[in-house]
Amino acid sequence: MSDLPERYSPHDLLAQDGARLLVRVRQITFQGENLNEYELVDPNGHELPPFTAGSHVDLYFRDGRVRQYSLCNPEWERSRYRVVVQRALTGRGGSRAIFERVHVGRLLVISRPRNRFPLKAATRYLLLGGGIGITPLMSFVSKLQREQSDFKLIYCARSPELTAFRNELGELIGQGKALLHHDNGDPSRALNLEELLKNHPAGTHLYYCGPPGFMRAVEMSTKHWPASSLHFEHFTPPSGPRDSDVESGPERTGLKSGFEVHLKRRGISVVVPEGRTIVDALRERGVEVPTSCEAGLCGTCRTEYLEGEPDHRDYILTPDERTKYVLICCARAKSGSLTLDL
Repeated sequence: MSDLPERYSPHDLLAQDGARLLVRVRQITFQGENLNEYELVDPNGHELPPFTAGSHVDLYFRDGRVRQYSLCNPEWERSRYRVVVQRALTGRGGSRAIFERVHVGRLLVISRPRNRFPLKAATRYLLLGGGIGITPLMSFVSKLQREQSDFKLIYCARSPELTAFRNELGELIGQGKALLHHDNGDPSRALNLEELLKNHPAGTHLYYCGPPGFMRAVEMSTKHWPASSLHFEHFTPPSGPRDSDVESGPERTGLKSGFEVHLKRRGISVVVPEGRTIVDALRERGVEVPTSCEAGLCGTCRTEYLEGEPDHRDYILTPDERTKYVLICCARAKSGSLTLDL
């Protein structure tokens, strides 16, 4: 099943533990070419679970697919969630199904909000959004405005027609707190990130989100910034490995080979063969583990490891987190085995 079926039964997807929510689409708003905003509410008019700026929800499809969407409304709004979906003309079909099948009044199943991109205290904030990467930044803007914080938003889009939130950003643009940059698909007219980010003003924290090329360009332009001042969220896996994961020498030998995973609490061991993930191997043994993106981006499968040396292949764990946790949807082992707290 490659699309949302016409006779969609969202109740089939509701988890017994209350981890999933049933919501109704109250309104659909055109935000730009191939950009729709969906307003989600509780079917019975109740308040929705709280969230913090930078949060996202998972949307569950009946065929097992899961897609993540950032909440772009203010965190103090409890009556609704707002998400913007960009219709991908080439992709895995999730956004196309939403555009074609999700209408006002439709019931959907989503996760409770999770936040892997929280706003932290700083003297000044610089927000950089590329394309659909603007969505989590909009919740930051609301919060920073309310707190009268010092911030500036720079939003890069191909053209005005592909720019979401144009009306909402109008006042901020007039105040000099937001800037829209359109390159019309011409690389020579792209935002000069190297010039923009050549200096790191004391106390400034940078938050950025966007497509892989944009993310890589910002990363390359901020190598001289303190790591603690950089915060980012990937929507899709980068096209190449992160520099922190690139190593050479004997310690990288055999990473494509299989390894063994010991489940401490269950008292069993599972072989993870070449070409399979830890999640795959566990499921084949009947061990169900929660996952969402299965690309090292969302953190749903974060698991504590007790022994062994992981080969971290995710894009979200901090260096401190990597001393204790792995994302088992993508991690492998540098050592011959890993012991997990499962």
